[in-house]
Amino acid sequence: MLEQMNVRAGAAAGEQKLKPGLETRLYRRRWVIVGLFSCYSLCNAFQWIQYGIINNIIKKYYNVSSFTIDWLAMIYFVVYIPIIFPVTWLLDKKGLRVIALCGCGLNCCGAWIKIASVRPDLFAVTFLGQTVCGVAQVFILGMPSRIASVWFGAHEVSTACSIAVFGNQLGVAVGFLVPPILVPNIDDLDKLTYHINVMFYGTAAVATLLFILVILVFQEKPDIPPSQAQAAIHASSRQDYTYFQSILQMIKSVPFFLLIVTYGINTGSYYAVSTLLNKMVLTHYPVRTLPVWALLLLIVLIEAYSISQRPRAASCGMYAWV
Repeated sequence: MLEQMNVRAGAAAGEQKLKPGLETRLYRRRWVIVGLFSCYSLCNAFQWIQYGIINNIIKKYYNVSSFTIDWLAMIYFVVYIPIIFPVTWLLDKKGLRVIALCGCGLNCCGAWIKIASVRPDLFAVTFLGQTVCGVAQVFILGMPSRIASVWFGAHEVSTACSIAVFGNQLGVAVGFLVPPILVPNIDDLDKLTYHINVMFYGTAAVATLLFILVILVFQEKPDIPPSQAQAAIHASSRQDYTYFQSILQMIKSVPFFLLIVTYGINTGSYYAVSTLLNKMVLTHYPVRTLPVWALLLLIVLIEAYSISQRPRAASCGMYAWV
């Protein structure tokens, strides 16, 4: 909604500066762009939780502590903190295509590194692969609102942003469902190696396909702006705009601070439960049954719907002022 309000406000400002007959156009390709982004965001989210949801199995395979396995999920959040500001600056300076290539490429690279780690004494390698995927996440989470504003009309911004965000949440849902099916809880390490390989090779194949599609299909921006707001941005020199000034404005904004706190509480609780869900479930349901699977999926789908209704927060708010 905030994006939509900003786009409309920008359109009004643009109409004052530009000729009223300025051409705008909506391209069908916009749905391909947001759909492709949603798919590789899904793949990255799947890789985030693929260890945590089978914590007990990965713990046994690599012979490490349960807390160490938890770090395979927490590393996503650790790398996000120092990298988010340089990445958003790069997005502002270089645009969507460069960030999309970096995010999808790193996601693909991390998936292939994990394949080289399928041996009980190579936990450090699998941690490296997960760290690369965590860095890729930083290039992914800031894009939904930017894609929506650059490619979609003012009346479509919220819908487009919600679709882009929903892919990430759907990836978590798939991550809850698929790894326990592909990797059974067995004691034979040779058979376990085979099943983990199946999961990793499948993930790498999907990540590689998506990376190729991004290279071939993902476009920086439409030839003709989709809205008067984007037309105004293209026509202005933006010499009075700096990235650091925008950050300073956000820091001074009380509504933005409240948004960070409230959304942080919501998202922090969700990610904490997701990370520890394997332990919580096994404590009460040592043998997972169909109702347990249904409960896990229900949790994610409800959260996914909730987040999709708040696209400005889900995209981290870093471009809410554009």
